[in-house]
Amino acid sequence: MADNKELQELASQLRQPQGDKGVKVAEMMNETNMNMTLHSIKRLTLQEGERILELGHGNCGHLVQLLEQKRNLSYYGLEMSALMQEEAQRLNQQFFDNGQASFYLYDGLHIPFESNFFDKVFTVNTIYFWKEPEELLTELYRVIKPGGILNITYAQGDFMKQLPFVQFGFTLYNDEKIKELFDNTAFCLVEAETQTETVKSKIGETVDRPFTTITVKK
Repeated sequence: MADNKELQELASQLRQPQGDKGVKVAEMMNETNMNMTLHSIKRLTLQEGERILELGHGNCGHLVQLLEQKRNLSYYGLEMSALMQEEAQRLNQQFFDNGQASFYLYDGLHIPFESNFFDKVFTVNTIYFWKEPEELLTELYRVIKPGGILNITYAQGDFMKQLPFVQFGFTLYNDEKIKELFDNTAFCLVEAETQTETVKSKIGETVDRPFTTITVKK
């Protein structure tokens, strides 16, 4: 069993991967989160030529699957981790070079794009780390086009609280808490869909993880 110091370091790396260990954590996150990520992408119902924003893309090992959905998609990624920005660009060099994908750094709150810019926005397993969730949702509302969609995919709080590292800086959510959050925004709730999957946890155990994608509309 990992001690508190190791758990604290894992929590820190999950929040903002850094160094050689950060690269390995990002690879693990991409693998264990892939089903959640594809669940979120599928529920965007992408259309040809749309602009998509993702918050907290990690190493963005899922970009091929996203760009296969429709023709002429433009992907924009936002990260707080400079290492993840570099890794995503390195792993997706062909899409970066041909202008289909671009990766940017941000401060976790202010989104560096003009208003009404994106057709669809999604984020997977980042909401636990949002420092100012209502302010960030206000920013997301600003950059999404009227009629545009935001998907937030997260593991359910009852599951997450069993994981020993979440005591270090994670804010946990269940459906009720998420919906309360959106009650204070201008978004309209479209649907919430929950699935359960069997995955290897970040500390190496096999677990059943219930997760939800909540879809809201501007």
